[in-house]
Amino acid sequence: MKKSVLFALAVPAAWLLAGCSTGPSAADYDRMTMEVVKSSFVERGIAKLDRLEQDEARLACWQSEVSGKPLDDKTAKAIEEAALKSVKWPSDGKFLGDWREGEKIAQSGRGLTWSDTAQVVNGGNCYNCHQISKEEISYGTLGPSLYNYGKLRGVTDPNSPAAKPIVEYTWAKIWNSRAFNACTKMPSAGHRGILNEQQIKHVMALLLDPNSPVNK
Repeated sequence: MKKSVLFALAVPAAWLLAGCSTGPSAADYDRMTMEVVKSSFVERGIAKLDRLEQDEARLACWQSEVSGKPLDDKTAKAIEEAALKSVKWPSDGKFLGDWREGEKIAQSGRGLTWSDTAQVVNGGNCYNCHQISKEEISYGTLGPSLYNYGKLRGVTDPNSPAAKPIVEYTWAKIWNSRAFNACTKMPSAGHRGILNEQQIKHVMALLLDPNSPVNK
């Protein structure tokens, strides 16, 4: 959102009438914008106000977006390193589950919305941003196509030493996507508790199992 729009939305009328010569600072814009967001957000069902809380990474990326300036390299690297350290690897050392279950998770957009209950099993909603298999004709394009994800990366046996780098990269990317792109739009499925360990294993299988339709 442009600063001029934020100014029109959030600057108190008294400030404008007073003809302030200095104008608001970047910090003022940040504060006023958050006030607008908080005042317009209403708790409904399981969607509570705590969803508006921002950690340091989210805040830094949000400020970068508002200002129109890219995140500086030092801050971006610090965010990525912290995100990678937060990744929890499979407790049993096994990265892949059942690709059939992974397909169900990828198609499901249920869970975490105001109309869901806490008992609803979360889906990954992966098709909302990615093409994954040729069989699914409805998908988003916000993220890159994942069709032939494993095949294009030469993964013929996900359990082989040769496949280890891409397998671990994929797991870390799903767990906390900021590990490789500080200001990514991709949700951090594991870190944010969107998907549990077993669900991530199933999605991993969808992407990397040679028998998955993704790699056919």
